[in-house]
Formats: sequence, structure tokens, C-alpha cells
Amino acid sequence: MKIFSNPNISKVMKIYEKSKKHTSEGVKETDYSKDKLELSNNAKELQIALKAYKNLPEIREEKVKEIKDRIQQGSYNVAGKEIAEKILQGVQIDKKI
Repeated sequence: MKIFSNPNISKVMKIYEKSKKHTSEGVKETDYSKDKLELSNNAKELQIALKAYKNLPEIREEKVKEIKDRIQQGSYNVAGKEIAEKILQGVQIDKKI
């Protein structure tokens, strides 16, 4: 059996060829717009803040030295209530993350 001997198949192939040419021509005429990104002022401020945060030292040497000196002198006293409040604040922050 030959497929192209059927007259209906020939018509379908002609229609297919015409539609194939038509779609390829339409692509050439299409004008593509470029994507662009705009950041809000809040996003820009956040970027600046994050950059400043990254520049901070991991350990604040002056603060460590000050506390170390106060411990050695015996003048470093922290109330238990303050410690408990800081622990609870840390727990609340961890829950948000």
C-alpha cells in the first residue's frame, strides 16, 4: 500500500507545507521585547544594609576585651533576669526562622 497514492493524503501534505511556510514567516516578523528588572527603594536599602552587615567583624574585639577586664576585676555582674530575657528573645527569634 502506498500512502501518497491516496488523493486525500496529497491534499493534507499540501496544506501542511503551506502552514509550515506561514508559521516560519511569522516568526521573522515578531518583535521581541527585552526583559527588565526594577528594584524598589526598600530592596535597594536592604542591599545596602546587608552589605554593611557583611563588613562587620564576626567578633567584636573591644567588647570582648571590656567584658574580660571586668570579669578579672570582679565588677562584671549580670542579673539573672537579664539572662533569662535574652534567652527568651533568642528562642522567639529561632521560632520565626
